[in-house]
Amino acid sequence: MKKWVVLPINDLEEIQKRHEIVNHYVEKKVEREELQKELEKIGDLERLISKVPSRKINPRETAQLKIALDRIPPIRQALEKANIKGLKSLIHTLNDCPTVRNKIKDALVEYPPSQLGKENVIANGFHPELDEYRSIIKDSKQMLLDLQVREVEATGIQNLKVGFNNVFGYYLEVTNKYKDKGLVPDHWIRKQTLTNSERYISEELKVLEEKILTAEEKSLTLEEDLFDKLVSYLEDYIQPVQLNAQTLGKLDCLLSFAEISVLNDYVHPEMDESFVIDLKQARHPVIEQSLPTGEPFIPNDIYLDDKEQQIMMITGPNMSGKSAILRQTALIVLMAQMGCFVPAQSARIGRIDKVFSRVGASDNISSGESTFMVEMNETSSILNNVSPRSLILLDEIGRGTSTYDGISIAWSIAEFLHTSAKGAPKTLFATHYHELNQLAQKYSRVKNYNVATKENQSQIVFLRKLQAGGSHHSFGIQVAQMAGMPDTVIQRAKQVLSQLETKNIQQKKETEDRLSDMESTIGMQLSMFGNDPKWDTIRQEIEEIDLTTMTPIECMMKLKSIQESIKEKK
Repeated sequence: MKKWVVLPINDLEEIQKRHEIVNHYVEKKVEREELQKELEKIGDLERLISKVPSRKINPRETAQLKIALDRIPPIRQALEKANIKGLKSLIHTLNDCPTVRNKIKDALVEYPPSQLGKENVIANGFHPELDEYRSIIKDSKQMLLDLQVREVEATGIQNLKVGFNNVFGYYLEVTNKYKDKGLVPDHWIRKQTLTNSERYISEELKVLEEKILTAEEKSLTLEEDLFDKLVSYLEDYIQPVQLNAQTLGKLDCLLSFAEISVLNDYVHPEMDESFVIDLKQARHPVIEQSLPTGEPFIPNDIYLDDKEQQIMMITGPNMSGKSAILRQTALIVLMAQMGCFVPAQSARIGRIDKVFSRVGASDNISSGESTFMVEMNETSSILNNVSPRSLILLDEIGRGTSTYDGISIAWSIAEFLHTSAKGAPKTLFATHYHELNQLAQKYSRVKNYNVATKENQSQIVFLRKLQAGGSHHSFGIQVAQMAGMPDTVIQRAKQVLSQLETKNIQQKKETEDRLSDMESTIGMQLSMFGNDPKWDTIRQEIEEIDLTTMTPIECMMKLKSIQESIKEKK
C-alpha cells in the first residue's frame, strides 16, 4: 500500500486491470470475504522470509511460514474461479512451494515454541538419534528399574537397589547379608563400603548413566543443529516466497480497495488518455470520515482540461474550504491511478504523470531560508518541470511578501502556466488576491470560482460550495472574531479597514483621472502628426508591440529600429 501511494502507476492498461479486479470484488461480496479470511491467516510473509538469511527466524515463525504457504492453493483456486483477465498475472506468479511446506511439516512439531530449549521443536520421528535421546529423558526411571530387575534375576540378590549420589553417580547397592554369600558378580566394581552394605558399579550401568545424564544436553544440541539445517534449506526458496508475498500484498490491497469502496460509496473512475479531469460531487476521502456524526460533507464539482478550463482561480475567505478542494482533487487522482475507486458521484480522469503541490507554509531556518524563500524554491521547481499531463495545486502563492510583490508573482505564475510552451498543465489556484480575477478576462482558459459564504450581520457562515465567479471579500476580520480575538481588536481592525478602503478608493480615482489625462495628452500628441500616411506605419508598429513577451534586449533593438525609421522619414 505504501509503495502504491508513493509511486502510483502511470500505465493506463494496468490501471484499468486493477479497476476491473476491484469492480469484481465490489459486486461479489461472498468471494471477497472468503479471500479476506484466507489472507488473515497468512500474516506478514515478507517479514518472515526476510529473517531467514540472518538466521533470526524462530521456530514459531517458521511454522507460521508454512501456515501462510498452505493458504496459497485455496487462494489460487478462488482467483481462478473469478475468471478475471486482470487476475491472470497474479495467478501466474503464485508458487505453492510444496517442498518447503512438506519439509517444515516433517521437521517441526505442530505448535512449536518461540525459542529453542524450553519445549520440543523438532517433531518425533524426524531424526532417530533425537528420538532416542527423548526416549531416554522420558523413560530414565523405567530404564533404571528394568536394569535392577535384570540384575536381581541374574545374581539372585533380592534386595538389590539402584541409587544415585553426586560423587560417583548411579550405583548398585548390596547389603552385607548377600555380600557374604558370594553372589556379587566379578565384573562389578566396588566403589564404596558402608556399615551395612557395599556399593558397586557395572559397565552397563555406567553406559546407561552417561545416556541419562547427557541425553538432555545432546538432545538440545541436536535440535539446534537440525533447526539450523532447516533454516539453511529455506534459504534456497527465499525468492519464490518473496514473490508470493508481493503478489498476496497486491491482492490484499485490491480487496481493501473493494472493501472501502463499498463502505464509503466510492465510484468506478473512467480512466483514459484525454487531458480532462471531470469530477461530479467529489468528496475529500479523509475529511468526510472525520466529520462529527450527522454532519454531511459538502461535495463539489471539478472540471479541468487543456482547451476550455485549464486554470481554476479559486477565491474565498479563510476556513471556507479552498485548500480542501485542492487536496481532495489530488487525492482522487492519486487513488484512481493506484487502482482504487474514488469518492465522487462520477469521475472521468485523463492519465496524470505528475502531481505538483505548493500548499502550506514552512521555513528552513538551518539553511537560512524564510517561508517565502521555501515557497519560491518549490514553485520554481514546479514551473521548471511541468508537462501537459501535470496536475498543479497552488495555495496562496506570494503571501509571504508585500501585497504588490505577491500579486505580481502570482499573476506572472498564472500567465506562465497558461502560455507555457511545455503544454497546458491543469491547475487549481487558490488565492486571496482578488485582483487575479482579472486574468479570466484576458486569458480564455482561466476561469474564476469562489467558495460560497453567507453573511448574517457580523457573522459569516461557510457554505463550502464551489460556485462560478470570483469573490471580492476575504472576511479576515470575521474569521479573527470567530477565533476569539478581543472585541477591542476587532473594532479597531474594522476602523482601520474602513480608512484603508476609503483611501484606496481615492487613490484609485486619482489614478484613473491621471490615466485619462495621459490618454488625452497622447491623443493630442498623436494628432500632431495629422493624417500624414508616413506616420501611420510607425504608429501601427508601436501599437502591435507586445511588451509582455519581449526581453529587455529585444525591446531596445525594437526601439532602435523605430528610431532609425523616424530619421529616414525626416
